Amino acid sequence: MKNFRFTKGLHDLGNGLHAWLLPDGSWGWSNAGLITDSGQSLLVDTLFDLNLTREMLTAMRDAVPAAKDIGALVNTHGNGDHTFGNQLLEGKRIIAAAGCIEDMRHRPPEQLAQWQREWRTMGVAGAFWYEVMGAHFDFQGIRMVLPNETFTGEKRMKVGDKEVVLVDVSPAHTRGDVLVYVPKDKTVFTGDILFNGGHPAIWAGPVSNWIRACDLMLSWDLETVVPGHGAITDKTGVRAMRDYLVYLLAQSKVCRDAGMDFQQAAEKISLDRFASWGESERMYVNVHACYRELEANPASSEERGIRMALLELMGKRYFANKAAGHDHSKCRDGAH
Repeated sequence: MKNFRFTKGLHDLGNGLHAWLLPDGSWGWSNAGLITDSGQSLLVDTLFDLNLTREMLTAMRDAVPAAKDIGALVNTHGNGDHTFGNQLLEGKRIIAAAGCIEDMRHRPPEQLAQWQREWRTMGVAGAFWYEVMGAHFDFQGIRMVLPNETFTGEKRMKVGDKEVVLVDVSPAHTRGDVLVYVPKDKTVFTGDILFNGGHPAIWAGPVSNWIRACDLMLSWDLETVVPGHGAITDKTGVRAMRDYLVYLLAQSKVCRDAGMDFQQAAEKISLDRFASWGESERMYVNVHACYRELEANPASSEERGIRMALLELMGKRYFANKAAGHDHSKCRDGAH
């Protein structure tokens, strides 16, 4: 793999492909991509607010002639850090998995703008949310622009003469996750099916679906993997994510069989193998997802009561780690 530094901005992957990286890759600091060929262009994801998205689009248009008029946008999933900039591409072809729209409607920008105003009334959950996200992004005045074309399964499209394969691997991270694979260039833009250097957040699950998505990527001829968060990697990063998910599901079963609830399990499971990864507070979300799968429980962590309870647990762990002087903001250089 070429050595791509994890620095903010546009990175030329070669053959008309670019990645836009936003360190440090933690909560809300997401990556995006650009695929061009023969004067045509496809954008992979927007960013968490309009200022960040506008900055990215300006850099792309200045550096890449085909980006001056972006023909289409793919949203890899519905989380705001991959969709809230959509209004700057309004009127374009916007493609996503069907579940993406459900997630976007479930957590619109107006809700996060309200949280920015009211976080002080939301206890530990609000303080945590504001510290890791609310203080860093501007959610005021964002208008939700939904995808206007959805699909299930697999969708093949052309950007110029370059074939791009969209694969719906959801539900996994969310209810609508898409991999964007460019076979000719041995490159995939994973959205949040890959967090590189950080714990993922298994909002939807089942975990087994996410493992299958990793297996699918490992079956492809790949040299360059652009994650939703973190440094550019290759199959090494995909294998590390798969190992994490397999380990977490197995350990969750051990803990559940021993009579522990998900909170006890999240605090019991050893993270020695993943000690360098950031955002360890997401263990509560992830073990909760494992327990739901083990219990065949369809309840989603997106349900408001569950989501707020998980935010509170994450906040307590985050602030405890911070008070103890533990820097969980990590290894973000792509090493595992």
